[in-house]
Amino acid sequence: MDRLVILLASGAYVGYIPVASGTFGSLLALPLLVALAGVTWPPAVTVALIVAASVLAMPVCGRAGRIYGQADSSRIVLDEICGMLIAGAFLPVTFGTLGLAFLAFRLFDIVKPFPAGHFDRHVKNGFGVVADDLVAGIYANLVVRVLT
Repeated sequence: MDRLVILLASGAYVGYIPVASGTFGSLLALPLLVALAGVTWPPAVTVALIVAASVLAMPVCGRAGRIYGQADSSRIVLDEICGMLIAGAFLPVTFGTLGLAFLAFRLFDIVKPFPAGHFDRHVKNGFGVVADDLVAGIYANLVVRVLT
């Protein structure tokens, strides 16, 4: 079971890239965003899928943190994938729009505006690991909507 947790939490081992693993993990969401944009189901289904993925990511990231001995190990990138899914949700699938969503998400993930910084500093479990990225994704999505 630990191997499956590591596989998922590390984004199929992308998290083991020694430099900028969070950036590479964020890139993993781009094909998922393109796929989600190509389906014709109601928007509520897309929302439900992103929420389910985020909720399921919390225990996976929590367990991975315990395996690694560090709650928010840089090897864990599933949180970035979930955050980036929110950053790009329901945006036009163009190089410019997804590129802007990616850049805005990475900026907010690094800067961690409230309440992301609170989750990052004070909630040392799977919820905290994922929550700061979800906040960054919401902020990024809003910024892209304003700018485009």
